[in-house]
Amino acid sequence: MTRNILITGASGGLGAAVVEAFQRQGDRVTGASHPDFDLTRPEEAARAVAAAGAPLDALVHLMGGFAGGDPVALTDDATWRRMMTLNLDAAFYACRAAIPSLLERAADQPGGRIILIGSRAAVAPAANLAAYNVSKAGVVALARTLALELAPRATCNVVLPSVIDTPGNRAAMPQADPSRWVKPAAIASLIVYLASPAAGDINGAVLPVYGNA
Repeated sequence: MTRNILITGASGGLGAAVVEAFQRQGDRVTGASHPDFDLTRPEEAARAVAAAGAPLDALVHLMGGFAGGDPVALTDDATWRRMMTLNLDAAFYACRAAIPSLLERAADQPGGRIILIGSRAAVAPAANLAAYNVSKAGVVALARTLALELAPRATCNVVLPSVIDTPGNRAAMPQADPSRWVKPAAIASLIVYLASPAAGDINGAVLPVYGNA
């Protein structure tokens, strides 16, 4: 059965692997990425959901950003606000917009799925990255709240990668050893499973995918 999947951040380094994984199994995928959609605005999140059509089988929210490098005492307002906007606000807007479509299904059909991407920093914060740490911790709290509110009609889980082996990360950290990083395909496989009917008993899970980083 062809399913209807909405993927935010679909054009990013991880997004391409996730889109490919769903398309490979014959699902219909709608990608919502900048600049076509600005998911930091609630009306744009609603437009992305409308573009996917209803009912929606799964929302995979990959969009996010990274900034920091200063201790809390030196973190400027712009960095704090940017991380909250890109990582937490966008996740909230996307989920809120998608919920009605995810619940628009017959009683005998498998439930809808929400999969969010957090970060290891959400549960193991690093110094000098307060804005990023807190924004990703908020994504975990959002996922757990949704899991409680949507059960048993839908599930919500959050995946926490460490460093992902993307071209952007390789360029940003040229001295690092990318063989220790998590491969996008590994995360994509987990997401595809979490979005499947077989994963109906997994709800509110916070799933680390750290590789050897």
